[in-house]
Amino acid sequence: MKQLATFSVDGRFLGVDVARVREVLRPQELTRVPLAPPQIAGLINLRGEIVTAFDLRVTLGRVLRGRDERPMNVVVTTEHGPVSMLVDDVSDVLHVDENAIERPPSTLRGSARGLILGAYKLEGRLLLELDLDAVIANTSPWGIDAEVDDR
Repeated sequence: MKQLATFSVDGRFLGVDVARVREVLRPQELTRVPLAPPQIAGLINLRGEIVTAFDLRVTLGRVLRGRDERPMNVVVTTEHGPVSMLVDDVSDVLHVDENAIERPPSTLRGSARGLILGAYKLEGRLLLELDLDAVIANTSPWGIDAEVDDR
């Protein structure tokens, strides 16, 4: 059995390995980063620790969030330190059978397809497991300095 922390992004039900989730936070004040890639929503101050926040809607090529919609923060651990993923809503930790994973659905197109490890058929909905390392690499929050230096 595998445990996935689940959340939604623009109507998609997604999950990541619960062992990678450090904490979940209510909407936080974001400080914008000049010249950052569009996926980088900004920086949050997490009890004195500065954490890069990236918007999963942008990363997955979904419709942008309205100004009055405040995202939740799912703070995950990476080899570069903590990173916050902005999501629409946070759900439960689900236990899934690792052997029940299926290929991503053919209806999933574009860059998002390469960010999904697979799908689990649940009662009444489909759970897509995010490849967290691919999502982080695609967003590249620690590559901002290199991008700015090149300009």
